[in-house]
Amino acid sequence: EEARALLEAANSEILAEVIRRFEELRPALGLGDALDFREETGRVDMLLSEGARYYDMLIVGARTESDDAHVTHHPDRIALQSGRPVIVVPAGYDAGAQHSHAALAWDGGRAAARALSDSLRLLEVDGRVSVLTVGKRTSWPITDLMTHLDRHGVEAVHEDFPTTHPVSQTLLSYCERHDPSLLVLGAYEHSKFREDFLGGVTAEVLEKIKIPVLLSH
Repeated sequence: EEARALLEAANSEILAEVIRRFEELRPALGLGDALDFREETGRVDMLLSEGARYYDMLIVGARTESDDAHVTHHPDRIALQSGRPVIVVPAGYDAGAQHSHAALAWDGGRAAARALSDSLRLLEVDGRVSVLTVGKRTSWPITDLMTHLDRHGVEAVHEDFPTTHPVSQTLLSYCERHDPSLLVLGAYEHSKFREDFLGGVTAEVLEKIKIPVLLSH
């Protein structure tokens, strides 16, 4: 009982600090009644997955090595479970920085198509997107994708990289060199178990990238 009381007291202090910082930010954000604070209890990934279904998208911070394993979130799993796109913003990202375009990872698969659909309004705002293809993709002509984007008022350029290039490293290297505003990425074209067990593009990109990533499944 003493241990439980100590934990509850510690949690109350953490929550009070979060609320204090939230209220400090409220005037600067200028969202009025649209800005709400809610306290929920439960498993983090499940709560965020359930809540995200009632909104256009979920925006979360990236995981770090210092996160408490018992309470940290997993953006890739939330995208998988929620049915909603998740934007993952790395620590220290300058949201006010100027960017000329966004980037779309494309292999012609279902997950990539879902990610494109989920991000289309954002791409229309940016006005420009670099379509990144690495090695093997579906045989459907890439020109149809470019036409689709053009019809939405998005100026698109195609950057094609050979099969010899590792997918995750190629995406990371491109984003490091060109600093797009956002990387749009379809998560888990294979099973989640396979991705966790063998490692994969989604996990490596989220671990190392320095710009926001929009994940869809």
